[in-house]
Amino acid sequence: MFDTRITQMLGIKYPIFQGGMAWIADATLASAVSNAGGLGIIAAGNAPKEYVREEIRKAKTLTNKPFGVNIMLLSPYADEVAKVVAEEKVSVVTTGAGNPSKYIELWKKNGIKVIPVVPSVALARRVEKYGADAVIAEGGESGGHVGELTTMALVPQVVDAVSIPVIAAGGIGDGRGVAAAFMLGAEGVQLGTRFLVAKECKIHQNYKDMILKAKDIDTVVTGRYTGHPVRILYNKLARIMLQMEKERVDIEKFEEIGKGSLKKAVEGDVEMGSVMAGQIAGLINKEQTCQEIIEDLIKGAKETIERFLKKV
Repeated sequence: MFDTRITQMLGIKYPIFQGGMAWIADATLASAVSNAGGLGIIAAGNAPKEYVREEIRKAKTLTNKPFGVNIMLLSPYADEVAKVVAEEKVSVVTTGAGNPSKYIELWKKNGIKVIPVVPSVALARRVEKYGADAVIAEGGESGGHVGELTTMALVPQVVDAVSIPVIAAGGIGDGRGVAAAFMLGAEGVQLGTRFLVAKECKIHQNYKDMILKAKDIDTVVTGRYTGHPVRILYNKLARIMLQMEKERVDIEKFEEIGKGSLKKAVEGDVEMGSVMAGQIAGLINKEQTCQEIIEDLIKGAKETIERFLKKV
């Protein structure tokens, strides 16, 4: 049922990607997801090349399955990290916050599959033109940096616009969401928030507990007026940021208060830390291993589709 162009292209059992979450998605988490049959992804974030190389080599000792690296193109280290992943010949590179076209030739020469995250049809078409192997169409329901379109609206439009496979992301938290993504034409899904509470995820327990206690309306988007909106769980930092945004304070002052705030949250400060999470946080109520999460997603998706087929 879930043998798609994505599983065939990457040599993975299930078309399930773990999101590349900065300061969170390390070799331990990525290898656990890959060992469970999905595609684990190490997040380069704003880290220098030495960190990324070390995590790649660590992951290679923890799994013999394919895994990827996510590169945030706004990072000052993007150029050097792009070279590192080529040198290390990782299986997959996913990208965010920009257009990766200038790196695609280098990566493909080294046998790497290139799968950019796109928030629009225009960018999806552009990266396909430059040789992307697939795209991740991410809706604004996701945690962290977000676009304007919802997953429900974005995914089918991207599917219609490109010939390469589309992975759906944003607002997917259980098997029902996986099934819905496939009904929209996606050939894979990417989840971030669900993997935050994986037992192999090394974020502070305070962060995990906040996800587990979250309700449906507990996320907010901050920084829209800066051009780089971010979805986080509502806390003291969010309250301050929303007030600053309302007052239209200088963008530099706004960005200063957010600097390093994700790392604070990862280390346990869930008041002044940026607790990034998607709108599906309210669906999550227990910690599980990556193996249990993926098995639950696949089982739930199959049951959802089978229930539907019995009714038609």
